[in-house]
Amino acid sequence: MSRPPTAPLAPSRFVRAFSHVRERVFSEPRELKWLLGALAIFGLIWIMPVGTARFDTAILEGLALLRWYAREHVLLCLVPAFFIAGAIAVYLGKDTVMTYLGPQANKFAAYGVASVSGSILAVCSCTVLPLFGGIYRRGAGLGPAVAFLYSGPAINVLAIVLTAKVLGFELGLARALSAVLFALVIGFIMGWLYRREERARVEQQRGFILTGEAGRPLGETALFFALLIAILVFANWVPASATESPVWHAIAAAKWILTALAGLGLALLLIWRWHWAWPPLAITALVVALLAWLLPHHPELAFTAGMLGLTLSAAFQPGDGQDWLAQTWDFAKLILPLLLIGVLLAGILLGRPGHEGLIPSQWINAAVGGNGLGANLFAAVAGALMYFATLTEVPIVQGLLGAGMGKGPALALLLAGPALSLPNLLVIRGILGTEKTLVYALLVVIMATFCGLVFGTVFP
Repeated sequence: MSRPPTAPLAPSRFVRAFSHVRERVFSEPRELKWLLGALAIFGLIWIMPVGTARFDTAILEGLALLRWYAREHVLLCLVPAFFIAGAIAVYLGKDTVMTYLGPQANKFAAYGVASVSGSILAVCSCTVLPLFGGIYRRGAGLGPAVAFLYSGPAINVLAIVLTAKVLGFELGLARALSAVLFALVIGFIMGWLYRREERARVEQQRGFILTGEAGRPLGETALFFALLIAILVFANWVPASATESPVWHAIAAAKWILTALAGLGLALLLIWRWHWAWPPLAITALVVALLAWLLPHHPELAFTAGMLGLTLSAAFQPGDGQDWLAQTWDFAKLILPLLLIGVLLAGILLGRPGHEGLIPSQWINAAVGGNGLGANLFAAVAGALMYFATLTEVPIVQGLLGAGMGKGPALALLLAGPALSLPNLLVIRGILGTEKTLVYALLVVIMATFCGLVFGTVFP
């Protein structure tokens, strides 16, 4: 007599739970990324060597670098750069950007303008990011925008003059010529690699016009941007001791007077030509003058008051003023958190100049000796990760040369360092995406390595 078929056993509670987790997590890539990220963070916390001298010192170095960056660069460099980026998004005509820097613009004019723009802006790799984001969002082609991104911190007249003076004429000339060539070649390659995406982006942007663009005379708009750039440049001018040139010395001695005059000119333009409400700007001018008179040794306080006054004036100006402030705030939210995280990580890994991070400086000094391929490649990669404030790369390279660094790796570091950094890469990824950021960084490293190798062979 045959037995009746038995019913299949119901899955246990554990099996059902495991199946649910597997379907929930592993079928959705986003959930899988969160799981892997959480596991990675937990693993790092688990093996964190808290209590060891090098690790504790590296953490303090990261915090020290972050504090120094906040004191020296956020207020004087980034805040004016955010305002300029916001102004590009509101006041610079989209047709103008598309005509001179757009994907369909004349290639010689677009890349020519973008590749030499750094001779005007004395900015570091982080300060140029809001400006890059502004022109790229406004419709500039990827190639010219990337050329501008590289040239901004790389083709700095003050840095090149100081390089030739401190490190030798050959190295200064090689840096200047290579930086212009870099901007052109890297921008062209990026534009060519992503030409199809650029055509699609142009089609999506057709007919899209931001408010505040129409009816503004070209001369007034040019003066407006010139005054904003003058505030940025003069407020960050190098100290007089950085160069012996009488012109630079005179500008450095009068940098805050020139900054104040540029700010006053901006206020007058906004009141008499753009018809902004005058009481907020007038009160701002009085507060700035009072702080400059009472606290002459702390000009950053007067500068802060000027920035706050401009912010409040824009907030009370319906239309383009409020649009300008909104765009500025959007750039600050996008860029500033990533920059601060990147500066902290860079300080932990590499330390400050003259101080140790997790990576011993002896390793770096040993790796960049001579002029071989390995030394040049290491110098380019290290430069792409380290953060250099404007002009600080020169004394750093001078110290490395004294420790045995070859001239080729020195040039590679000077070409990759000022234009790239870990904070810089994090922000670029937020604007362009992971793939384009990696391609851009790879191009910079390859070209810096190649130029350093050639220079080291010619000038051993």
